[in-house]
Amino acid sequence: MTGRVDHAVVLQGASLLLQYPDAAWRGRLDTVLAALRDLPPGPPRDGLLRFVRRGAATPAGELEQHYVEVFDRKRRCCMHLTWWTDGETRRRGMSLARLKALYRGYGFELQGGELPDFLPVVLEFGAQGDVAAGLALLQEHRAGLELLRLALLDVATPYADVVTAVCGLLPGASPQDEAAARALARTGPPGESVGLEAYSPSGGRRDLGLTPLEPTGVRR
Repeated sequence: MTGRVDHAVVLQGASLLLQYPDAAWRGRLDTVLAALRDLPPGPPRDGLLRFVRRGAATPAGELEQHYVEVFDRKRRCCMHLTWWTDGETRRRGMSLARLKALYRGYGFELQGGELPDFLPVVLEFGAQGDVAAGLALLQEHRAGLELLRLALLDVATPYADVVTAVCGLLPGASPQDEAAARALARTGPPGESVGLEAYSPSGGRRDLGLTPLEPTGVRR
């Protein structure tokens, strides 16, 4: 798959699909499906189409419960990218401020109270703001993104198809195990709290208390 338009469609589709699957989410599935069908065949398109069809066939309550179970209650499935690298440290606050400034530099402001490192927000920025800048941002957080992908595969959730599709837009092959994903990290984990080092195969899980977010994201 080549071209900024194709990449933007994948990024926007993934952004929408990774948001909380409420009634508004279901109302967008036909639009996402139509956009994906216009893309040339390839793993990102095929993975997103597979998820859309499965999501549409899953009862609403069941999918909503599954989303909460995966993303709200499993620490290893956190979609806040700076949390993977900075943990709950003061450094994360600086990283979040840098992301807000980046979006603002392209004429976008956050709406709805989302954190700027929430993966659907980052994806929407890439789709609606600047594809190259969005992909560069994802590449910067490649280690955390790949660890998220591996965690989703480990819990056997269909959402793994969506994150795998996003990883498929980035250069090079995705790592096949956690050790290889960790090797992508540019710096060591912070010493104050969590970060990359907290994720071992036998590591415990805790409820992050994350609230499902409204499907808004970055807007001009």
